[in-house]
Parts: sequence; structure tokens; C-alpha cells
Amino acid sequence: MSTTWGPRGLAAVRCFSCGSIGRAGALWRITHGFAKSNSEYGVLTDNPDWSFADGRSAPPLKGQIRRQREAEETAARVLLLSREMERGREKWERQKDLNEQIKEEKRATELQRKGNKGRDRKST
Repeated sequence: MSTTWGPRGLAAVRCFSCGSIGRAGALWRITHGFAKSNSEYGVLTDNPDWSFADGRSAPPLKGQIRRQREAEETAARVLLLSREMERGREKWERQKDLNEQIKEEKRATELQRKGNKGRDRKST
């Protein structure tokens, strides 16, 4: 029996890998705001595959329930963060107004120059 040797005198070997090639494009999809894979959400994943003969819809699947819960948690988090931003903006506005009032009070109470207010000092 003879072995087949490649161009450089080595036996030809095929490499088999179950690595990241199966997840090709996942990083791109995530960075562009899409799901990690095409089967994570959408019309084909969120709607049931079947319904009862009398027209009732099928009970929700575990994945549907999980995705709905995750969507509700995300919505609650967005609401919380938007309220927090609004409170921060209002606090900033109040602080800005307070600083302006303090500046006005300082301007009103600072010492006034004596002498000729309307005339130029160099002309006298």
C-alpha cells in the first residue's frame, strides 16, 4: 500500500473544524443591531406554526414567552433610563438657574465706582 504524498512530500490531510465558521457573521449582525442569528426573532419565530381547527391560536412556546419577557424587561429598562435622564436634565436646569441668580446677586451687590459715571475719565 502506498500513501499519497502532496507537492511537498507530505501526506495530504484534511482538517475538520467545528469552530467559529458556523457563527460566521454573528459579530457583524450584533454590531449592526441585529440578532446573533437569523432565527432568534422575527415573524417566523414569534408566531406559532399551527392553530386549532376551531380557530383558537396555539399556546405560546417557551421561546416566545422568554422573548416577550426579555422585551418587557428591555422596555422597563428604557423607561427607567429615560426618566433618570429627565430628572438629571431638570436638576441641571435648576442648577444653571441658581448659578445665574447667584451671578446676578453678585453683580447687584458689587461696589460701584465713585465719581463721574457718564463721563470718560481720560477727558478730565
